[in-house]
Amino acid sequence: MKISFLFFATLASAPPLLAQTATPPLVPDVPHSQTIMDTLINAGPVMIPLFLLSIFFVMLVIVYLITIRRGAVVSSGYMATADALLRKRDYLGLLAVSNRHGEAIARVVQKMLEFTTKNPNAEFQQVREIAETEGTRVAASLNNRVIYLADIGMIAPLLGLLGTVFGIIHSFGALGADIGSARYVALSRGISQALVNTAAGLAIGIPAMMFYAFFRGRAQKLISELEAAATHVLALLSLQYGKRGERTPVLIEDEL
Repeated sequence: MKISFLFFATLASAPPLLAQTATPPLVPDVPHSQTIMDTLINAGPVMIPLFLLSIFFVMLVIVYLITIRRGAVVSSGYMATADALLRKRDYLGLLAVSNRHGEAIARVVQKMLEFTTKNPNAEFQQVREIAETEGTRVAASLNNRVIYLADIGMIAPLLGLLGTVFGIIHSFGALGADIGSARYVALSRGISQALVNTAAGLAIGIPAMMFYAFFRGRAQKLISELEAAATHVLALLSLQYGKRGERTPVLIEDEL
């Protein structure tokens, strides 16, 4: 009888013990991982010029997409108008049209016609030299603008390398410091800074070189089209001159 009483007493006291055992332990607070923005901010002072360089890179790409295109260098509408006016010998009219247009070929034709109208006795070879000089200037302007992307593609990885060196210096400084267990925290922070700077420099430099190759090819194609358009205008203008460079007497008189 006494044994049965002890058995039931044990069963009665078991649920509180089981409930106490099943209670989950308290989980300590784990610090949240850093966001990408926090990582970039903590990557050191080199990230500031890299950030400014990335903004400049994006602005250049947008500007080049607008300006380095066929409509900004040679437009079919302007070429049709120039062809019709040259065949009619309406040089002053074509000069006025060229002043209103902003295409590169319009600037070349403008220089040619200004020289021709101011120097009615000039030979055709001189007009050709004016066209070649202006065309070379426009081509150099296109190429020089594209070069900025190549400069960014070279400068950005170098800045990233500089930030990498700063991070490695910080890591070795932490190894030599007598700061106990905090040494490993400083070491990991320096390595993270070095890797983030390297990645940021490459993330800017690689797209910059890719866009440089793209716009360089487009610029060369547009320069070829500009040369073809200028040659066409010169061929029409040469009809107003006699054979073998003789001067024409009707270049200006037709406009009077």
